[in-house]
Amino acid sequence: MSNKLDDGNEFDVTIIGGGIHGVGIAQAAAAAGYSVLVIEKQGLASGTSCKSSKLIHGGLRYLESFEFSLVRESLNERELLLDLAPDLVHRKKFFIPIYPQTSRRAWWVGVGLLAYTILAGFGKYTRFRKVPRREWGELDGLNTENLQVVYQYWDAQTDDAALTRAVMQSATELGAELICPARFLSAEVAEGRVLVQYQQDGQNLSVSTKVLVNAAGPWADKVAAMIVPKMKPLAVDNVAGSHIELPGKVEEGCYYLEVEADKRAVFVMPKGDRTLVGTTERIYRDDPDKIDSTPEAIEYLLDVYRKHFPARDTQVLDSWAGLRVLPAAQGNAFKRSRETQLPTDSERDPRVLSVFGGKLTGYRATAEKVMSILCRSLPKREPIANTRKLKLKPEHSS
Repeated sequence: MSNKLDDGNEFDVTIIGGGIHGVGIAQAAAAAGYSVLVIEKQGLASGTSCKSSKLIHGGLRYLESFEFSLVRESLNERELLLDLAPDLVHRKKFFIPIYPQTSRRAWWVGVGLLAYTILAGFGKYTRFRKVPRREWGELDGLNTENLQVVYQYWDAQTDDAALTRAVMQSATELGAELICPARFLSAEVAEGRVLVQYQQDGQNLSVSTKVLVNAAGPWADKVAAMIVPKMKPLAVDNVAGSHIELPGKVEEGCYYLEVEADKRAVFVMPKGDRTLVGTTERIYRDDPDKIDSTPEAIEYLLDVYRKHFPARDTQVLDSWAGLRVLPAAQGNAFKRSRETQLPTDSERDPRVLSVFGGKLTGYRATAEKVMSILCRSLPKREPIANTRKLKLKPEHSS
């Protein structure tokens, strides 16, 4: 899958983790003219980046917590990805049904969608509408009993693993190197450099790098614990999200549903010839390598699906779970901020930077922010490309 390097190689930027944020930073660093190495323990997008809800979206619900800058950034990145990766990112209709028991009343959802439109900029695919009652029967068997209003707006969907591989392919075309599978062992900051130890094919090897990026996702706190000097730990939680796959495909688009019991959002989406339903949210304290869906999570999602699509098949064909990293806090994980946190070992001369959290949609913007921080410790280089203009192609396509 990747190169095997000689012991003692030197790089400008070394990244631990081959998920969407790790490869996004690799692409941004290589585009800026730096020598780049990515160390991935298992396979590209083998963790959270293949277990997301596959959505490229602005984060409509983040408006309720007044995260306007995050929504605006995500909407901008959505449009950019639709242009840069037309074979990987596809625009989809999204539907929000409103029932008497729905906590967010129709007028309030309309206000949110208007704000979403304003932040996205008025255009053909940023507007929303009320679906006429005569069209309700076309909505994939959606329960119309006591249905009051259905709103339709636009967002997008992707294959998260394929997108991750495409970004890494772009990075390697710019000169970045990938070693995988390879296990990170330790790192030590000394005299303005970082010595990184890793294991590949049973052999212990090392590289020297000007800066180290910890983009290990749910494993980021474990990676941070193996770096000397120790950084101040960041208070974060791993949050498990389960998904199920059911027979048949919802044809009209994606559905944004509210769970009556806890007011959370669950999405029902097409995935190949199946329907994908997700996600749950629960704090996860165990080993990230052992994450899986639970019977309780599966039943939670099935209950939502049955209530909204009573005539559709509910045989569970597959189920899986992924982890996201959120700021530690009391209360419902659903209401926590989705802003990415980028702590460093030094504000003036950062040699180690960790990525905690982050959205699939915003990976490219996050990579820009990372490079703007790391440039304080990196030599000047002549950029060779701009990630805002680099087209992304499916892996191995010409």
